[in-house]
Amino acid sequence: MKKFTVFSLILAIVLVISACGSKNNTNEGSANGTNAAANANTTDTAGTGASQEVKKIIVGTGTQFPKVCFLDENGKLTGFDVELVKEIDKRLAGYEFELQTMDFANLLLSLDTKKIDFVAHEMEKNPEREEKYLFNKEAYAHWKNKIVVAKDNDTIKTLDDLAGKKVLTGATSAEAQILENYNKDHDKKINIVYQSGAANDTVSQLTTGRVDATLAADFSLSLIDPQGKLKTVGEPLSDAEILFVFRKNDADDQKLSDAIDEAIKEIKADGTLSKLSTTWLGQDYT
Repeated sequence: MKKFTVFSLILAIVLVISACGSKNNTNEGSANGTNAAANANTTDTAGTGASQEVKKIIVGTGTQFPKVCFLDENGKLTGFDVELVKEIDKRLAGYEFELQTMDFANLLLSLDTKKIDFVAHEMEKNPEREEKYLFNKEAYAHWKNKIVVAKDNDTIKTLDDLAGKKVLTGATSAEAQILENYNKDHDKKINIVYQSGAANDTVSQLTTGRVDATLAADFSLSLIDPQGKLKTVGEPLSDAEILFVFRKNDADDQKLSDAIDEAIKEIKADGTLSKLSTTWLGQDYT
């Protein structure tokens, strides 16, 4: 009787240990399955089973360019360049874009100091910029720079007419480069007035006579002057391609630039780029 009791007790202990072992094994298997699913979700971005690292990219832009990069009535950053960057981001699985705003004059400096990875602000390619920076190859817009004056001003038609006069422009802009190049080659200089990146009073400065003229892209006149108080005069001063700007001689930036070019080609081909331009700029400048 005692032997039977001892045997029963041992058997009970063995069964309990076995049951615990089976439970632990079941829980571990479930946990491993959950982790595997989580890992698949975080690494297989294309759904192909292949692991792909997503690289975060900081995109520099502004808030003072109407219809291009600006804050709407709800304080939301939007505009042609902003929405194009978002569209490119959707199509590049290996990258995640984050927009960072700043004054226009600080964009290239921030690129130089690696605070941002590329610039999206209707940047015109010109020889001076090409010496220092990398541009992607697929232009997303085209424009012509012209002289802009008050509507009642009939005395200015050419750059020579601007000699000795005050001309408003943004520091580090392509238009500023045109004026600076003129002054290098002529004894009678244009009086260049550099506008703060946060200023947005071009129409007021021209119509009140504080400055005599400015230079601007042909498409932008209706954006900065919706009431039609200004006009463009003379022949185009430059015919420009609009591109994104990256650091030069940087392998990662070159790879990013190439990827963006492929995305822009797709966006052009399916009509998205034309639609964005018409929506934000009033017509197709692509």
